[in-house]
Amino acid sequence: MVCIRKATIDDLLAMQACNLLCLPENYQMKYYLYHILSWPQLLYVAEDYGGKIVGYVLAKMEEESSECHGHITSLAVLRTHRKLGLATKLMNAAQNAMEQVFGAEYVSLHVRKSNRAAFNLYTETLGQTAKMEGDS
Repeated sequence: MVCIRKATIDDLLAMQACNLLCLPENYQMKYYLYHILSWPQLLYVAEDYGGKIVGYVLAKMEEESSECHGHITSLAVLRTHRKLGLATKLMNAAQNAMEQVFGAEYVSLHVRKSNRAAFNLYTETLGQTAKMEGDS
């Protein structure tokens, strides 16, 4: 059993560890702190029955835009817990919070061209319109 819940400051090290295991883009702890201090309502974790963080979504509101919209900075689920719908649940939690708390009109994110699994998640499973970005 895995539950989706709001992240706390105590979860940040586990979120960073999950990021390091799953993704090529890694962030320093100050980036996680910036997100949780600025938008505590938008960070969610997937926690297994043993209390281990097995996934997370790092989200924020765009500050340099005339439109009120959110942005998914990072989404990761450990390989051992994929194909359970956790990424969908994490994305939905963040998107709902963006809309309910901040009145977001839409949500944006960037996907590497080589990340077909993520592109399929966003477009097919979540029904989003996505633009593929070049790999860097």
